[in-house]
Amino acid sequence: MTARERLERALARIADPKGEGERTFLTLYEESAREAADAADRRAQDGAALGPLDGAIASIKDLFDVAGEPTRAGSTILADAAPAKADAPVVRRLREAGAVIVGKTNMSEFAFTGVGANPHYGTPGNPADRSRVPGGSSSGAAVAAADGMCEIAIGTDTGGSTRIPAALCGVVGYKPTKGRVATEGAFPLSWTFDSVGPIARTVEDCARADAVLAGDKPWTVEPAGLRGLRLGVPQGLLLEELDPVVSRALDVALGELIRADAIVSAAEVPELDAMERVNRVATIPTAEAWRIHRDRLAERGGDYDPRVKWRIELGGRVDDAAYAAMLDDRNALVEAMDSRLGRYDALAVPTTPIVAPTMDEIATDEGFQRANRLLLRNTAIANFFDLCAISLPIPDTDLPVGLMIIARRGHDRRLFGIAAAIERLMS
Repeated sequence: MTARERLERALARIADPKGEGERTFLTLYEESAREAADAADRRAQDGAALGPLDGAIASIKDLFDVAGEPTRAGSTILADAAPAKADAPVVRRLREAGAVIVGKTNMSEFAFTGVGANPHYGTPGNPADRSRVPGGSSSGAAVAAADGMCEIAIGTDTGGSTRIPAALCGVVGYKPTKGRVATEGAFPLSWTFDSVGPIARTVEDCARADAVLAGDKPWTVEPAGLRGLRLGVPQGLLLEELDPVVSRALDVALGELIRADAIVSAAEVPELDAMERVNRVATIPTAEAWRIHRDRLAERGGDYDPRVKWRIELGGRVDDAAYAAMLDDRNALVEAMDSRLGRYDALAVPTTPIVAPTMDEIATDEGFQRANRLLLRNTAIANFFDLCAISLPIPDTDLPVGLMIIARRGHDRRLFGIAAAIERLMS
């Protein structure tokens, strides 16, 4: 199919009144997308394609700057903000690569929950079961990719915000090493942890998008050999409170890897306990979110999602001296974890310990907070330790379950090769 034909199919899915398009997209760029698709088709006919992303139908999360429009970040507070003066670097790179940007996707307000609920613009239903949440904060991105409203969705990941919704919606979500992709022009949640990554149906599509976002030359993912691949399974907290569906899926996935002659072993990772001590009062993203939002909270606190507001205000418990100490402690632990992971090619854990909660289960504050805690628990380690990580769907489960593969910082290409091999094994 041509880029224009694929775009029209995506737009039809977005417009389908029986679908989730209205809650998934907060802005549509129909006219400019058609122009971009037609231009991509002309280049294809002339043999002058700009690269592997030329003509790909892409969406961007609502927190990325697009010149001439306000950057809402899933809030109503910023809906009347001054328009952005320029595209965010990642948006510019997508355009330069020939990607067809179809629209901006919904998200948790200010990217600060793993559940994906948004009381201002509505919460898109999970493609596997519309009564369930999509996961967050890149909620609309995952729904768009899973429902065929785009081919590649660009989100951000501060504690799991690409990987959580990818896992709950049955697609692939990638979190790169922190410094790999520029975060300028993305409304911040945490200066220290924010990362930009793709969500798509395949590892290859995520790798193609990641290369463009990072400014790399196009490259082809070669699946790694599984025989002798050293995979560590961290013991303790990350395997606690597993939903039975998740537990069974993990056993099946690890069993397949063992039969493929991968070396799967229990991993003791004491740095995880040390991370818990650093986060005892509040997390680093919470402390930084408080510093980003405190003036705005004082002026318009009543306009925030109350659950997001409550989480941000927890950061006020961390004074500047404690915040600086947290950063120092974290930097030391990043080095310690990098050294420990030298013993493995990657770590493997469930992306989330639970399947997607129902909308009813998060209706109460207690239910919401429990779901948010569990959804963020496993994914947050990749951000804290500045690792790269990917969530792969485990097939043949009652509800979508993700297997998260984590590699050392800077080993992004190696991780894509491992992920491609596991994807092929499980397909």
